[in-house]
Amino acid sequence: MLRAAGVGVGDEVVVPAFGNVEVAEAVTLAGALPVFADIDPVTYCLDPGAVEAAVTPRTAAVVVVHRFGRWADVRRLHGLGQRYGVLVLEQGESEAPYDEIAQRRERAAYLDVRLKGVRTPDGGDGHTYQQYVVRVPGNGRPDRDAFAMALRAKGVECRVPVKTPVHRLPEFRRCVSLPETELAADETLTLPVDAALTKREMQRIVSACNALGGLLQPAY
Repeated sequence: MLRAAGVGVGDEVVVPAFGNVEVAEAVTLAGALPVFADIDPVTYCLDPGAVEAAVTPRTAAVVVVHRFGRWADVRRLHGLGQRYGVLVLEQGESEAPYDEIAQRRERAAYLDVRLKGVRTPDGGDGHTYQQYVVRVPGNGRPDRDAFAMALRAKGVECRVPVKTPVHRLPEFRRCVSLPETELAADETLTLPVDAALTKREMQRIVSACNALGGLLQPAY
């Protein structure tokens, strides 16, 4: 898409650092320079205000990545594109069948009202829960990783969605301030909401999380 749009050497493309490295790699393969902007802490997608701050006369495009079943604020982002004459490209996630989405939403709602000790995701804007992402309170990465290890020991599958933001990887290292990206990388954890999960399995997830919630004290 970038090459087809004429993006190339000398151009800058604004991309998120919270997510897959493939987006930044695609920009580099097109001959342009990836410029990282911060995310919205609720949707985990590019924050329009951060994108606007990153735009320069060399900016040719913005690549918006929809994350975890939440949509970025495309209205504002396309408005920015029109204002600055910048192409706005969207990368979405594969669409699941409606029945599967409905079941994921049902399991997400079950967790929303029962989980304690973690911050549950915001379910607005038609969230399809491709992943159910919680925030683990405490002292960032050490506490989140300890929480995840304890859950796995209790038989609950969980994973860290973004282990290292792209701007921290050696090939894309940038001296840039992305506080929401850094915080999300340190605190987020995905819990299962697959359509195949039984009620007993959902109860096990809740019990395991709630048993640990009081052990990890928030940082003051």
